Amino acid sequence: MSKNIPVVILCGGIGTRLREETEFKPKPMVNIGDRPILWHIMKIYARYGFTKFILCLGYKGELIKEYFYHYEMMNNDVTIKLGYNGGFKVHSSHDENNWEITLCNTGDNALKGARLKRIEKYVDADQIMVTYGDGVANIDIEKLLTFHQSHSKIATVTGVRPKFLRFGELDIQEDRVTRFAEKPEYTGNYVNGGFFVFNLEIFDYLEDRDDCDLEVGPLEQISQKGELMVYTHDRFWACMDTLRDVEHLNELWRNGQAEWKIW
Repeated sequence: MSKNIPVVILCGGIGTRLREETEFKPKPMVNIGDRPILWHIMKIYARYGFTKFILCLGYKGELIKEYFYHYEMMNNDVTIKLGYNGGFKVHSSHDENNWEITLCNTGDNALKGARLKRIEKYVDADQIMVTYGDGVANIDIEKLLTFHQSHSKIATVTGVRPKFLRFGELDIQEDRVTRFAEKPEYTGNYVNGGFFVFNLEIFDYLEDRDDCDLEVGPLEQISQKGELMVYTHDRFWACMDTLRDVEHLNELWRNGQAEWKIW
């Protein structure tokens, strides 16, 4: 299994339901513990050896750039020599040494499909993994990828069962998605939990214009053609959509109950 498959994380949304936090930072930079949820998501993929990341930036994306630009200084011990010709030495003490991160400005107002289309030029593999910048899970990425590679369809979406519904519902027959409905009334079905795997044909369904969405339009079309499969994940999954979600995830982290911490 190639570890060169890039992980694309959608980091550009404003996060209007989390205005208390996102007035000053993008949602993926809201902390769980002392690290942004974006870092937690990246650690999930890195646990399985997938450390080539493409971040689709938008709203306040410069803060994400600053975070990684200063990562070595802020997350290691350093020795600083002051004065003329001074410098500093980094004493490495983190586990992210092999991460490769491409930070791509994809527009302040673009929808997710447009953001994904705009990073196509950075993809040099036959497949991509894509997820949202606000969801964590104790998902087995290798099993997800193996499932995707076992069928010949364009796309795989991870199906989860949240306690309450805010996400695209999936009608499923024998692992094939027969209907993709964005944010209907919850009936207890699996819903879109992110953690996608796409063949490169996905880019044929996307356009480089701000109003190109991913779920509404492209995924609906792909599912109607029988080209969208579902990998069901019945274990822990959660997203950070409201201040209550932030508090809940931080409580789990403080109490040692963060099931997504698989690293």
